[in-house]
Amino acid sequence: MDRLFANGTVNAAQSGEGPPLFLFHSLLSDRASFDAIVPELSQSFRVIVPELPGFGRSHMVTGGLAAVADRMAEAVREAASGADTIVLGNGYGGFVALQMAIRHPKIAAKLILADSGAAFSAAGREAFRTMAAASKAKGLAAITDVAMRRLFAPEFQARHPDLMHDRREAFLRTDAHVFRAACDALATLDLRGELSKLKLPVLVLVGEHDEATPPAMSHELAAGLPQAHLEIIPGCAHVPQLQSPAIFLEMLGDFLPASFSAPVQT
Repeated sequence: MDRLFANGTVNAAQSGEGPPLFLFHSLLSDRASFDAIVPELSQSFRVIVPELPGFGRSHMVTGGLAAVADRMAEAVREAASGADTIVLGNGYGGFVALQMAIRHPKIAAKLILADSGAAFSAAGREAFRTMAAASKAKGLAAITDVAMRRLFAPEFQARHPDLMHDRREAFLRTDAHVFRAACDALATLDLRGELSKLKLPVLVLVGEHDEATPPAMSHELAAGLPQAHLEIIPGCAHVPQLQSPAIFLEMLGDFLPASFSAPVQT
């Protein structure tokens, strides 16, 4: 069921009962990237999966990633209604969650940052500038193959043609202006000097083969956080919750409250 938060500006799907758990999606995907894990999580949590500002039915904001983080803090506060909250962000959603927690220190009790970081390398920054320029000149269709390679390894793409068709269509629905603004924000973002401010527990996850936010970024992120634990997800790229949902949920098991029991792999 969809609900509107933050004065009707943030649209979110909500399912299950229990403590609030927010899932923030990546830039190259949408909230459906969590579909494989929501049914399991919603047995223990009230799972809230927003469309980030400018995506789907959520209103866009101006003012860079800080403004996006502030809008999401407003939505989280309203939806959580004072309850202890866990926020999980994947990719761009992880950067939003991290900036939100820095700017609003009591917004969450725990963070899970999957395939994210605090700052990109020079090569990573240039990749965002290149994608933004190409999308402006030729449209998102011109960079769809690049976007999919950043999400999934070629072997995975070859084995899952139906999923890849769905992910391509989702990317092409992205608002081009929102995409370029996010690329510009990520190309300049550097939160490393502010990591020490975060006193809450943080689980840092990263796919072993992530090329979009390589494992080195997660190592740096975890090292800069006062209470962080790092886990490498074997065989995965940038969207591990889609590629290996059972393993992803297992990685969450020890970090989430005892009421959550990860599914047994067969």
